[in-house]
Amino acid sequence: MSSAVGSATTQAVANTFSFIRTIVFYFSLAVWTVFWAMLMILFIYPFRFKLRHRIFVKTWAIVSVYLCRLICGVRWEVKGRENIPDTPCVVISNHQSTWETFFLQTLLTPQTQVIKQELLKIPFFGWAFKKIKPIAINRKDARQALQQVRDQGKAALEHNVWVLIFPEGTRTHPGEPGKFSRGGAGLAKAAEVDILPIAHNAGVFWPNDSWLKRPGTIQVEIGPVVKTEPLSVAEVNDATRNWIAGSLNKMN
Repeated sequence: MSSAVGSATTQAVANTFSFIRTIVFYFSLAVWTVFWAMLMILFIYPFRFKLRHRIFVKTWAIVSVYLCRLICGVRWEVKGRENIPDTPCVVISNHQSTWETFFLQTLLTPQTQVIKQELLKIPFFGWAFKKIKPIAINRKDARQALQQVRDQGKAALEHNVWVLIFPEGTRTHPGEPGKFSRGGAGLAKAAEVDILPIAHNAGVFWPNDSWLKRPGTIQVEIGPVVKTEPLSVAEVNDATRNWIAGSLNKMN
């Protein structure tokens, strides 16, 4: 009985500390984001697009993930950096939390990513985000969204800019990835580039169904590129999803 009470007390204390750490983190992130977004809006115009990402977005993202590491104890471990090709291509990752949207900005630059239009309406963050020309799609119009991803993504790749896509479309729970949209595979085929798959288990420590952050080490694995030239769009999509699913199974 005393053991159960002690365990419950320990858990309650841990939850309290998690609550406090999470509050401090979100407050710090909000202050940092508003401050940096204002600087971006004021000073970004003289910089070429590629430098905009490297100087403004990457810096913001680095500070954001380190705030989470310092305050909430959310660390990370990356495997497979040697698989990153010299020439930018389409990057496809599973989507479990907000953390990877920050972290992947630090990994590959210059970069654009496919996002939902609603993000651009967020005060300060959205206003600043708009300055780096993300591929902002209307998810209610699937056909138009696919065409937009193909056209704008191809233009970015022609200018040696990485294109990041989360083909699940929304955040999922840790484990098997959800259904993959073929937009990323279609873009890679149209642009005649390969796909760099990335798997991670960020949702274990930055849960989608809870705002509390859990201390621990996120595993990020960068896979070998998926060669698109000999495959159909469906085959490219399946090969990418299968690699990510297999990698996630090893993490759980």
